[in-house]
Amino acid sequence: MNRIFFFQIIGFLFLFFLISEDGASQTGTIKGRVFNHKNNEPLPFTNIILENDPQKGVSSDTGGNFTITKVTPGYVRLVASSVGFQKYVSVDFLVTNSKVVFVEIGMEESAVNLEAVEVKPSEFVRNEESPVSLQRLTIQEIERSPGSNRDVSKVIQSLPGVASAPSFRNDVIVRGGGASENRFYLDGVEIPNLNHFATQGASGGPVGIINVDFIREVEFYSGAFPAQIGNALSSVLEFNQIEGNKDKFSARLTLGSSDLGVTLNGPITKKSTLLFSYRRSYLNFLFSALKLPFLPTYNDYQLKYKIDLDKRNQISLISIGSLDNNKLNTGIKNPNDFQNYILGSLPEDNQWSYTLGIVYRHFRENGNGKWVFSRNMLNNEKNKYKDNIKTPDSLLLDYKSQESENKFRYEGLTDLVKTKILYGAGLQYAEYRNNTYQQIYSGNELKPISYNSYLSVISWNIFGQVTRGFFKDKLQLSLGIRMDANNYSKEMVNMLDQFSPRFSASYGITQKWFLNFNIGRYCQQPAYTSLGYRNNYGTLVNDSLGIRYINCDHIVLGVEFLPDTHSKFSMEGFYKLYSKYPFSIRDSVALASKGADYAVYGDEPLLSISKGRAYGTEILYRNTSLFGFNLILSYTYVRSEFTNYFGKYVASAWDNRNLLYVTVGRKFKHNWEIGMKWRFVGGAPYTPYDENKSSIVAAWDAQGRGYLDYARFNTLRLRSFNQLDLRVDKGFYFRKWSLMFYLDVQNVLAFKAQQPDILVNTQPDGSVVKYVDDKGVERYQLRYIQNYAGTILPSIGIMVEL
Repeated sequence: MNRIFFFQIIGFLFLFFLISEDGASQTGTIKGRVFNHKNNEPLPFTNIILENDPQKGVSSDTGGNFTITKVTPGYVRLVASSVGFQKYVSVDFLVTNSKVVFVEIGMEESAVNLEAVEVKPSEFVRNEESPVSLQRLTIQEIERSPGSNRDVSKVIQSLPGVASAPSFRNDVIVRGGGASENRFYLDGVEIPNLNHFATQGASGGPVGIINVDFIREVEFYSGAFPAQIGNALSSVLEFNQIEGNKDKFSARLTLGSSDLGVTLNGPITKKSTLLFSYRRSYLNFLFSALKLPFLPTYNDYQLKYKIDLDKRNQISLISIGSLDNNKLNTGIKNPNDFQNYILGSLPEDNQWSYTLGIVYRHFRENGNGKWVFSRNMLNNEKNKYKDNIKTPDSLLLDYKSQESENKFRYEGLTDLVKTKILYGAGLQYAEYRNNTYQQIYSGNELKPISYNSYLSVISWNIFGQVTRGFFKDKLQLSLGIRMDANNYSKEMVNMLDQFSPRFSASYGITQKWFLNFNIGRYCQQPAYTSLGYRNNYGTLVNDSLGIRYINCDHIVLGVEFLPDTHSKFSMEGFYKLYSKYPFSIRDSVALASKGADYAVYGDEPLLSISKGRAYGTEILYRNTSLFGFNLILSYTYVRSEFTNYFGKYVASAWDNRNLLYVTVGRKFKHNWEIGMKWRFVGGAPYTPYDENKSSIVAAWDAQGRGYLDYARFNTLRLRSFNQLDLRVDKGFYFRKWSLMFYLDVQNVLAFKAQQPDILVNTQPDGSVVKYVDDKGVERYQLRYIQNYAGTILPSIGIMVEL
C-alpha cells in the first residue's frame, strides 16, 4: 500500500507543478430560470444575486430567465427575491469556466405580507410537513467531505443519529434502527439499492452507486416522513439531481483511488437535456497486487433525460444500475491467518441491479400532479465450496435469486397558499425467484436446505396530507395518513391493519426560535427474502407462520434556533417503539440486529413477535461561515433494544450509545480547500462464539467459520473508537477546461479500533488439527486471532472537466 501511495503522490506533485497558476484566472457563467414552484409559471423581474458578492446580480426577464456572467470559479450560492414570494437561498453549486451552469429556482408563495417586515432568508430551509428530523446536504458538503471519497453513504455519517463503524461498509444505521429500515429516492424514483455488493434484503455494501457529479442536494429524513413515502421505519434519503446543460455538451473524467469514470452533460434538442455517467473499478488489480484474499470489480451507470414539453408539462427518464463481481484470490502463497479465514468463509458472488423510471409532471394554476412509473430488478448469485475446490461433493452454498418490482405512484398537490393538500395512491407488482442449496448445521446434525421459490405480490397504498399555517404562519400544523396492503396473506391484505397516521406541529416563538413536534406510525413490508422463503417441501414457511408488516411508532420533540442566515442549532429527543418485528427461530434473536454483513438478510423461518425500542437525544450545530469555516457538530445519545425469546429487552447490534462527529472545512485563496472530520463512536455490543458447536468438524465445514452463541447474545461490548480524516482539494480553471485534485486520508492518527476476535480452525503454521472427543465427535482444534480495524488509508482523485 505504501509503495502504491508513494507513486500516486509523485504523479500528483508532478501534475501539480506542471500546471501554471497564471492560466487559472478565468470566470464562469450561470444561467437559469425562476418560477412559481406550485404551477411552474415564470416569475419576471425577480432579483437574483450571488450571496458572497451582492453587487453581482441581475433581474429575470419576462420568461423568468436570467444570466450572470464573470463569476469567479468555485462553489457559489444564489439569493432570489420577488414580491409576494418567500426569499430563496439556493444550495451550493460549482461554477467553472469550462461550462455554463444551469439553475432552476422554484419559489414559494408567501401567505403573509412580506412588505411589513424584512425577513432574511436562512440557508437552512424549514419544512412544514417535517419540521423535525430533516437535514439537507449540499453538493459541496458531499464532494468535500473528508474520509468519504465522494460517497454519499459515508457523508451522512456526519449527521446526528447516524451510526458508523470502522469497517469498510456503508450500512445506513439511523437512531438505533436496523440496516433494512431505510428507503432511497432519485428524483422521485425509488431505488432499492444504494451500494455495490449490496446485502439482499437490507441496504448496506462497501461502495456507493450514486454518482455525486449529478447531485444537487440530498434530503435526509430520520423521522417525520411525508405521507407519500412508505415502507420506511428509520430513514429516507432523497437525492435531487442537477439540471442538464442547455448550451452545449461538457464532459468530466474522474480518476479515483478505486475507479475510473466519465460523465456527459448536454442538450439533445432545444427542449431536452441528457446527463449520463459510467464508472468502472480497478480494485481487482490493486487487491491482487496487495495479496488481499478477495478481488472485487464493480461497474455502474446513471442517466437522466429531461424534456420540457411546455411550461405546463415535463417528463424525465431516470435510470441507475450496477454490475458487481467478487472472486477469491486463491493463488496467494502461504496465506496468513486472516487470509485463510476469508478464503475459507467468504463466498464468491455476482450481482447486478437496475432501476428505470419515468416521471411525468403536469402543472396547473394552483398545484401540480406527478405520475411515477418505474421498474427495478436485482439479480444476486453466490456460491461457496469447501476448501474452494469446485466439485459437486464440495458444494456448500449455491444461491441464485431475483427480485423485480413494477411500480406506479401518483402524487397530487393543491396549494391554496395558506393550505397545502397532498394526495395520491400507489400500485406495485413484484416477482421474487430463488433457487437455493445450502448446508445448514442445526440440532446437532447437518440439514441441507434445497428449494426453488417463485412468488408474485401485488401491493397497493393510498395517502394524503394537509398542511396549514395559523396566526400569520407562526403555527404550522400538518396531518397525514397512509394505508398499505398486499395480497401475500390474510395478515397483510387489510389496509386498516397498516393504518399509518402522522402529525407535525411547529411554533415560531420568535423569528429565530422554533418549537417542533412530530408523532407518527410507520409500516414496512418484510423483505422478499423472508416472504419467499420455503422449506424442502416447497411450503412458504413464513406465510404459514403468519408474518406481518412491521410497525414503528415515532415521537419526536425538538427546539430549533436560527441565530443568523448561516447557522443553525437544534436539539431533538426521539422515541421509537417497534412491534411485530420478525424474530429468527433459528437464532432466537430479532432480525433487527442482522443485515450488516455480506450474507443474505431474512431468508429463514421468522415469527412476527419481537418488540423493540430506540430512544435518545440529538444535538446539532451547523455554521457555514464561522470565521470562514464550514462547521458541522453533532452529538447523539442513543439506546437500541429488542426483545428476545423470553420477552426481555436486550441491546441490539446498534446500541452504540454515544456518537460525536465534528466536520470542519475552509476555502483558501487560489482555489484551495482543506477539510477535517473527527468522529467518536461508542463501543457496539457483540455476541461471543459458541466454541463447542463451532469445533465440530461437520458444523465448521458447513459454513467455514464459527457459530455465534445466541444464548449470550450481545453480552460483550467493544471499546469505543475514534477516527480523524483529512482532505485537501485544489482546482485549476482554464479558459476551456478545468482540472481538480483531491487528497483524502482516512484515519490519520492510525487509531486501532477493536473488533471481535476471529475464531479460526488453522494453527499458526497454517495446519489443521483434528481430534475425537470422548463422545466420539470429530472436532477441530480452534484458536482466536486478534482483529483490529484502523490502518491509514490515503487516496487521490483527479477530475478533468471539458
